[in-house]
Amino acid sequence: MAKTKILVTGANGYIGQHVVAHLLEQPDTQVIAADLANTGIDPRAEFLSVDVFSGDVDLYTRLGSPDVCIHLAWRDGFNHRSEYHIQSIPQHFTFIRTLLAGGLKQLAVMGSMHEVGYHEGMISEQTPCNPSSYYGIGKNTLRQVCLLLGKEFGTVIQWLRAYYLYGDDLKNHSVFTKLSEAAARGDRSFPFTSGLNQYDFQTIDELARQIAAVVQQTEVQGIIECCSGQPVRLKDKVEAFIAENGYAIELAYGAFPDRPYDSPAIWGDPTKIRQVMAAVSQEGQH
Repeated sequence: MAKTKILVTGANGYIGQHVVAHLLEQPDTQVIAADLANTGIDPRAEFLSVDVFSGDVDLYTRLGSPDVCIHLAWRDGFNHRSEYHIQSIPQHFTFIRTLLAGGLKQLAVMGSMHEVGYHEGMISEQTPCNPSSYYGIGKNTLRQVCLLLGKEFGTVIQWLRAYYLYGDDLKNHSVFTKLSEAAARGDRSFPFTSGLNQYDFQTIDELARQIAAVVQQTEVQGIIECCSGQPVRLKDKVEAFIAENGYAIELAYGAFPDRPYDSPAIWGDPTKIRQVMAAVSQEGQH
């Protein structure tokens, strides 16, 4: 029986490296890792140094004519003010439309809670979006484009909306990264906000596991909240992180004001991702 051929774009990125590793654990999967560099990609994957935004009309064939594409490629992801998030939309549109026109049957694309903008409470696929950053606007626009293209070509579209990620922190730009860097410098104090905002935290490894599970099936599609479904106070998560790593550093609460555009509490609806994980787990037992 032929293996399912899965293309991962942005495979050398923070999320991509972990997704590739999880996909390779599936015996019936062939992984094609596309990026401009392969410094952190599992060598078991087939690496292609291809510019997916080249506009090449034969790109689908050049990328191995995959059955599934997980589109993670996105520049300046940690800089929400970068104008590139807006300028790059036509490139993403051309790339995705080229793949779908070439015959791609299933497309999963990385989304973000920042598509929604300011929101208090749980986010679901029905939550209205009003993004307040270039990054959020870019992701929101791409989601709308993908869903339209999916209808046009009859392609399965799975929009993977991620939340507050941590883990493998030296490759991230989160507060956990900054804490690790401060501890390595020997800092004894770390300037902080009130820490009272509540977020949906998830390790990068768990997100990668969820993404790998989503593309194993096609029944659950559309917008999928890749989340824990549990709001946790930022101060509690950070204090636990300090304790787990044995850092001799204390948080200086109130050194920074809370940002007015940050929600007091925001988390994802885990209904669909739990359905996916249960189905894939059950399938694996047969």
